[in-house]
Amino acid sequence: MTVLKTSLRSFYAHKWRMVLSAMAIVLSVAFVCGTLVFTATMNNTFTKLFDVSASNVAVSHEDADEFSAPGMGTGKPDTIPGELQEQLADLPGVEHVNGSIVSLSAMAIDQDNESISPTSGAPTITSNWSVIDERMMTVTEGAPPEGGQVMVDADTADSADLAVGDSLRLLSAFGDFPLTISGIAKFDTTNPGAALLYLDTESAREYLLDGDADLTNIYVDSDGTVTDEQLKASVAALIGEDGYKIQTAEEYVEDNKDAIGEALSIFEYVLLGFAGIALLVGIFLIVNTFSMLVAQRTREIGLMRAIGTSRRQVNRSVLIEALLLGTVASLIGFGVGIGLAVGLMSIMSAVGMKLSTDDLTIDASVPIIGVILGIAVTLIAAYIPARRASRISPMAALRDAGLPGDARAGRVRALLGGVLTVAGLGFLALTATANEASAGAGFLALGVLFSLIGLVIVGPSLVGLVVRGISAVLLRGFGSVGRLAERNALRNPRRTGATASALMIGLALVAGLSVIGSSMVASARDQIDSSLGSDYVVTTSMFSEIVPEVTAAIEDVPGLDHISEFRMVDLDVTLPSGDVLELDTVAAVSETYDRDVTMETLEGDLSSALAPGAIAVSESHAEDEGIAFGDELLVAFDGGGETTLTVAAIIADSDMLGGWHFGEQTLFDHADQVPLPVTLYISAVDGQQDAARAALDAAVEPYPQMEVRDQAEFKDLIESQVGMLLNMVYGLLALAIIVAVLGVVNTLALSVVERTREIGLMRAIGLSRRQLRRMIRLESVVIALFGALLGLGLGLAWGAAGQQLLAMEGMESFEIPWGTIIGVFIGSAVVGLLAALLPAFRAGRMNVLNAIATE
Repeated sequence: MTVLKTSLRSFYAHKWRMVLSAMAIVLSVAFVCGTLVFTATMNNTFTKLFDVSASNVAVSHEDADEFSAPGMGTGKPDTIPGELQEQLADLPGVEHVNGSIVSLSAMAIDQDNESISPTSGAPTITSNWSVIDERMMTVTEGAPPEGGQVMVDADTADSADLAVGDSLRLLSAFGDFPLTISGIAKFDTTNPGAALLYLDTESAREYLLDGDADLTNIYVDSDGTVTDEQLKASVAALIGEDGYKIQTAEEYVEDNKDAIGEALSIFEYVLLGFAGIALLVGIFLIVNTFSMLVAQRTREIGLMRAIGTSRRQVNRSVLIEALLLGTVASLIGFGVGIGLAVGLMSIMSAVGMKLSTDDLTIDASVPIIGVILGIAVTLIAAYIPARRASRISPMAALRDAGLPGDARAGRVRALLGGVLTVAGLGFLALTATANEASAGAGFLALGVLFSLIGLVIVGPSLVGLVVRGISAVLLRGFGSVGRLAERNALRNPRRTGATASALMIGLALVAGLSVIGSSMVASARDQIDSSLGSDYVVTTSMFSEIVPEVTAAIEDVPGLDHISEFRMVDLDVTLPSGDVLELDTVAAVSETYDRDVTMETLEGDLSSALAPGAIAVSESHAEDEGIAFGDELLVAFDGGGETTLTVAAIIADSDMLGGWHFGEQTLFDHADQVPLPVTLYISAVDGQQDAARAALDAAVEPYPQMEVRDQAEFKDLIESQVGMLLNMVYGLLALAIIVAVLGVVNTLALSVVERTREIGLMRAIGLSRRQLRRMIRLESVVIALFGALLGLGLGLAWGAAGQQLLAMEGMESFEIPWGTIIGVFIGSAVVGLLAALLPAFRAGRMNVLNAIATE
């Protein structure tokens, strides 16, 4: 009980010194809890939508999937016979049977020739208006559609500024159809983020299925006299199970929940990963805080030991303070996390997914996970300072504050850290020798882990060398104030090393990712320069299918030499061994494709492989599956049809554009379903490039989803996409860097308290307030630059090793973004300067006499 009282008294006495450590825990726990609450709310929202729309039994094509949308490649969704609707209506226990036609391939264009698709990247879903939709939506304006009309959801109407009576164009694989908006419907639950367009059933069949009397889904409602399982069995007995997916309401909801959960899990794991990085950085802050508090209480703890307090009691006292800190900060973090989740919901609503706080889902596990995580991290971080405190002897009561250093322990730590760092760098170097990407990834992971741990451990031993080097360049011009700042940074290498290590982790990740991103862009640019021979590349803005209307318009453009179409198909290949290899994203291209793209082949040539009856195989598959040049392979096309193709080329894996290729004529001759092209490679007649470009732009103007790019614009597109991804990652890493900055502020603030008497004496012998503040700011800058040097150096090593993995995938160019690296280094100095403002201000306001009198 005495230990508890002492801990509570100490915690209350030093509560303001722990504020920044608490903030680190608050931010990290909030990120974790906010992520869990947000994803749970998303899942709950979609579950409500599925529950409302589910019928007792649902029937669809065996390959149907609401979210991956098989069949999109052809522009026509996978369907089932429409006559099943009438057959199922005659089953015992059936009350209603509703047929649905749903497509994700069509696009709507408004009167201003702008696409109304969501800017968030969510799909445009076009379907017939049915009883199923009436369960989850209410018509708020106008009326359901009839022939030549369309109804849109309220959120889409609001974002695209649409009203009843406005005109739209529906562009599908089967034509460009004019429509008039007949009504607007509002979701009763939530808008999943997509743009929804509703047609009458006959129009849906004409526009989406090319007039076929088929359906994509059939929903069977029972009259209550049979269970869902019994009704499912009756449906299966009538139509058979071959070729169909038959689900009860429960299975339908679970299937869709799993699909949503799988998509959200990636998002969740990414956010939790960055929260973990922030927690790791926060550990350094907490270690520093408790180490400094213990050092400042050396005499107090020595007196406690002198009057009979045991080592175990001292240890327990520090850990109780850590427990209190972790508990309070974690509870606050949980509350902040709920606010963060609401903020994320607001952001999603702004981009089209209307999430209501009424659906806010806080599972009981969320506060438990958050609080336990925050407390565990705090206790782990405080354990080492607690052990140091327990080793303080009663004689310490006779000494000034501060713990004696352990030179032997420092040497052992330096040796261990050096060994781990060298081992880590060795693993990073081994990535260049790996034969496979999986082996290289293993070396990279080990290299990152060992080098990070090693550099954290050896960091204090590097303080003297690196800080003196920085000071020689940066601080010498500030005279005695600069020398004082240098000595302060060198005074406690362990503290300086821990503070800098927190910043090092975030900056190492930034540097490593920037090297990888720049190398990807450089590789893509080099590949385009060396491989792409066409003048123009035409794609959709979302890299989806190019409908025949667009292709026909481009074919009428004068001054073009040729157009090469690029399609993606799925193949089942029977290997020489008799095994079947399932492949997706195999390229089916025009025979002129070899004039637009240059590929490195190990055997044969690409032009021969694009002839009817031939195929090009990737080097890795040739080696792994025992495929040889000249072999004959039986290939089966997704959607039906098969033929035998001769291996006429083996493409090197080092080629980014490589992989399996065959001529589209083979597809036309033998496949039952031909997917639409996703890319057009276009070359103009020599000397007519400018005129052809102007004509191309005019031809695709009525189709706002189309993008025409020359080689320079195509390279800029790749750079912008990689840059956008990196910016998102940098934004998430900012949390870890913020926590690291809090560590710098905390270290300086506690250091000022620790040196109160010293500061008073310096002020008494003539150091001005301005000089004092400058000294603290310079000390902060040196610590920040020390962390930046370690982090950027480590990040460059990580990036170089990561680029070796890219080289195995054909991205061989290595590029260091010196502008980013230099900018981060300079930014670190600015961060150090800003972090010192408050501690320097507080130091400058000290009363000299009171400071000198401080014990």
